[in-house]
Amino acid sequence: MNHKINKRVKFLEWGTVDYKQAWDRQEELFKGIVDVKIANRKKEEKDQELTENFLIFCNHPHVYTLGKSGDAGNLLMTESMLKMRGIDYYHINRGGDITYHGPGQIVGYPILDLENFFTDIHKYMRFLEDGVIRTLADYGIEAGRIEGLTGVWLDFEKKIRPRKICAMGVKTSRWVSMHGLALNVNTELSYFNNIVPCGITDKEVTSMNAELGRDLDLKEVEDKLKAHLAELFEMVLFESEIEKA
Repeated sequence: MNHKINKRVKFLEWGTVDYKQAWDRQEELFKGIVDVKIANRKKEEKDQELTENFLIFCNHPHVYTLGKSGDAGNLLMTESMLKMRGIDYYHINRGGDITYHGPGQIVGYPILDLENFFTDIHKYMRFLEDGVIRTLADYGIEAGRIEGLTGVWLDFEKKIRPRKICAMGVKTSRWVSMHGLALNVNTELSYFNNIVPCGITDKEVTSMNAELGRDLDLKEVEDKLKAHLAELFEMVLFESEIEKA
């Protein structure tokens, strides 16, 4: 059975949103796409519904999230310490280990039916990384990949002081994606001291403002990242009224 292709992607700017609230809303959008795909399997192509796609940008109050196969020992704080600092903590259903989200970070959640684009998870992850790499290049920051490690890195070739600037962790089911990327723009890096980021003990974490010595316009960086992702995936982006999580 053929699949009706829809490259239109609804862009949603959620602003600052509680992590659990955003996660729940992601799950709703994800399930909506999966339900349409399941229903379409019983229909002739001419009767099938198009599946929706979403690209969401937001940021979260201070929170640590641990991936489904992550090691809880990589959180270096007790429950009482988290409470005292006002930091949330969730064990979630994405890949990867532990990471931090907070103000000054761009969190991107592509909720896509990959059958509208390509069915290759490796390619999907590389395209997310490429979007970030191109965005950083716009600011004169040379970034790339380190073999065997996800995310986007600086000093990725000589590896004298390799440091991660963007973390990634995704979930896919029936070729539908959720979760995504977290790019450190004006992020307060001291919060990474309370975890073993992504379970990696011998690498640093950095941000755009730490590298450039100045704060960046978050909206400007978002716009560049959005444009690069749209070009890579050949998305037809559209925006309707602002939909909050």
